[in-house]
Amino acid sequence: MSIIYSTTQKPIGYVKGPVYFLDCKIDLSKRPFIPRPETEYWIRKVIKQIKLKTKKREPRTNNQKLYCLDIFAGSGCIGLAALKQLPNVSVDFVEKEKKFLKQIALNAAINRLDRKRYRTIRSDIFSSVRGRYDYILANPPYVAGSRAKEVDPEVLKWEPRKALFAGKDGLDVIRKFLPEAIRRLKSRGELWMEFDPSQKDAIAEVLKNSGAAFSFFRDQYGKWRYLVAVRKKKCADKKGAHLIIKKVSRFLRAERRV
Repeated sequence: MSIIYSTTQKPIGYVKGPVYFLDCKIDLSKRPFIPRPETEYWIRKVIKQIKLKTKKREPRTNNQKLYCLDIFAGSGCIGLAALKQLPNVSVDFVEKEKKFLKQIALNAAINRLDRKRYRTIRSDIFSSVRGRYDYILANPPYVAGSRAKEVDPEVLKWEPRKALFAGKDGLDVIRKFLPEAIRRLKSRGELWMEFDPSQKDAIAEVLKNSGAAFSFFRDQYGKWRYLVAVRKKKCADKKGAHLIIKKVSRFLRAERRV
C-alpha cells in the first residue's frame, strides 16, 4: 500500500490535499486513514456491477432505491464514490470516531452530494445501526499486531492505529463484524469486504457457519484482497445465494480480462 510523502515525511494528503478516490475529492484534514489503490480497485467493481444490474433492469434495481452501508467509513471515500456515481443509492456512513464523522460530512459537502441521500452514524461496528442493506461495503482494520514491524514507519507515525490494527492476527474486528454483517443483509443483498491476503483461510472458517455463500477475489496486484458474501436465509431459495455469487464471480473474471 504505497503512500506519497512530502519533504517533511508527512503524507502528502495530510499536507496539501485533497486526494482523489475514483471521481471524488477526499479531504484528509482530520487525519483519517488514507484511501489506498487496492480499495479503489474493488469499489470500482462494485459500482460497475450495480450500474450493469440497473441497465439490465433487474427487479431489485429497476427504479428502486438501493441502501448501502459504508462501515469503518473513515474519510467516507467508499460511500461518497457510490453516491456520486449511482443516483439510485442512499448511504449510511458508520464510524466510531466523532472527528471522522465530521470529515465525512465535509467531504460530502466538497463533492456537492445531496444531504437527503446519506446519514452519518456514530457506532462501534453495529451497536447503533438499525435496519438491513442491499450492499454492505467494508474496509475494516485488519493489520496483524504481530506484523507491526513490517508496516512503513511513516504510516505508523501519521495514520490512525485503530484503522490499521486489529489484534495479534489482525482478525479481532473481522470476527465480530462478519456474522452480524451477514444478518444485516436484505434479500439478495451483498457484503463486500477487504482483508489481508494472509487471512483468507481464517476468514473462510469464520464464514463457514455464518449462513452465507461467499467467494474470494484478487486485487490488481494478483493478491487475495476482498470477498463477496450473500446471506442464504434471506434468499427465497438457498440456492439463490450461490447463484448470486456465481454471477458476481463471472462478472469479476470478465473484468480481469478487460
